[in-house]
Amino acid sequence: MSTILCYGDSNTWGATPQPRRGDFGRFAADVRWPGVLRAHLGAGHTVIEEGLNGRTTCIEDPVEGYHKSGTAHLIVALESHQPLDLVIIMLGTNDLKARFAMQPVDVGFGMGKLAEIALRSPFGPNGTAPEVLLVAPAPFAKLSWFEEMFTGGTEKSRHLAAEIAINAREKGVHFFDAGSVISSSDNDGIHLEADAHATLGKALADQVRSILAKG
Repeated sequence: MSTILCYGDSNTWGATPQPRRGDFGRFAADVRWPGVLRAHLGAGHTVIEEGLNGRTTCIEDPVEGYHKSGTAHLIVALESHQPLDLVIIMLGTNDLKARFAMQPVDVGFGMGKLAEIALRSPFGPNGTAPEVLLVAPAPFAKLSWFEEMFTGGTEKSRHLAAEIAINAREKGVHFFDAGSVISSSDNDGIHLEADAHATLGKALADQVRSILAKG
């Protein structure tokens, strides 16, 4: 039996694309990528969803609230669901909101901080640290009403994978580029369509099997 925590933002929570402000919805549990991951891994694996709309890697949002900082609450999630064999972290999209003025290198460091929190924790098997997989979110597509909120973010989003990969290597954790297998929806530019969830969940299942086999 293995236990896997999926820690992310609205694309882990399963928000549907929002072509217009107020078009808010959530995909069913079996459509969201953690649910697809669970289905592909099969019996003997527990997959826990910990997605929060608007979550950043390390920033307290002055508009949406202090609780949006990923570093503030990762340790709570780790301790709540211990023992964990693997923590999958997919964040970085919300860091690119214009009000934060973050650069891709900063987002990479933010993901590195999250990896450190997990690696320093005793919430893996037998009081050890869990394995960590950092997932770079797919680059932005054509932004809808989010364009003003994410001014300048489209170009920055294309450099996140490289920066997150550097931090994963430096921390000695696993890395996967979601943009290598999926694209963000052109219906709003940042969220995923159902088929992208399906593709990502299947691709991550392959990654998880490999990580757990080595462990």
